[in-house]
Amino acid sequence: MEGKMMQIAVSVATVWTSKHSPREGDHPATSNPARISEWLMAMSLSDSLDLHDANRVQTQLLFGEEVIVTGIGGEWASIIAPSQPSSKDSRGYPGWVPLRQLREIEGDVTTSGLAVIKSKMALIKIEGMSSTIPLCYQTALPLQDGRGETIIVQTPLGTGELHKDDVLLYKEGERPSRKSGNDICHSGERFLDLPYLWGGVSSYGYDCSGFAYTMLKANGYSIARDACDQAKGGKEVALDAIEPGDLLFFAYEEGKGAIHHVGIYHGNGRLLHSPKTGKTIESILLEGTIYEKELCSARRYHKETGVQE
Repeated sequence: MEGKMMQIAVSVATVWTSKHSPREGDHPATSNPARISEWLMAMSLSDSLDLHDANRVQTQLLFGEEVIVTGIGGEWASIIAPSQPSSKDSRGYPGWVPLRQLREIEGDVTTSGLAVIKSKMALIKIEGMSSTIPLCYQTALPLQDGRGETIIVQTPLGTGELHKDDVLLYKEGERPSRKSGNDICHSGERFLDLPYLWGGVSSYGYDCSGFAYTMLKANGYSIARDACDQAKGGKEVALDAIEPGDLLFFAYEEGKGAIHHVGIYHGNGRLLHSPKTGKTIESILLEGTIYEKELCSARRYHKETGVQE
């Protein structure tokens, strides 16, 4: 199975540092179907902090995303996620996922494009299944029929039905247009007050770089998954010339140490970001905060192709 391409077959697959990383209380996140809401509600603050402090979680992947299986250990698969660029591996983000959350890719499926979830959450009905599956913002599935109120898509579990109000449709070969920095901010504003989740890349909860990664992805830009890598892409911007939609980076030792945080410049001296465990996505004035002291660099992705605001 090594080198085989497979798909995520649950709403959100958490990618763990090793197959031994999950705790007993993490079973809802490693099961199929994944019960992410139940998992998050049951975690105490110390449980949530431990995801980072014990280096348990690497990232997350959405329903239908493809992975490269690099090895098998019992009921677990070592994987690479090509959709999330990373300096950890030139092929994509590495980690471990339960085999039960993966499915082999079906061949010879006729599709006419792509359906991308634009709602914060949407429900999909899979043919032959009695219950629906919640899908997160930016989940993308091959389109089979985009006419009428019901959108027909191909999924790792078979044919699925979505409501047209929950999706954006793209023709075969078409991809989301690259939008402005203000559009990036507007996308992020929809998630104000959503609790932070270490490793989060879904609308159940984002970490700082997962938030930046997803909001830029929603507006047509593919960027690296982690803040340290994001700080090397795009175009460098002087701190006195930042514009809405630029990514702002923060480092230890009052900006002189290692980068540890990223947010989106919200305009008018404000930072739109997912701060840390125990906090929620917020828009704050930088002036007078620790972030003002730690601000070290800015990068612009949204005008790489000449898009004008």
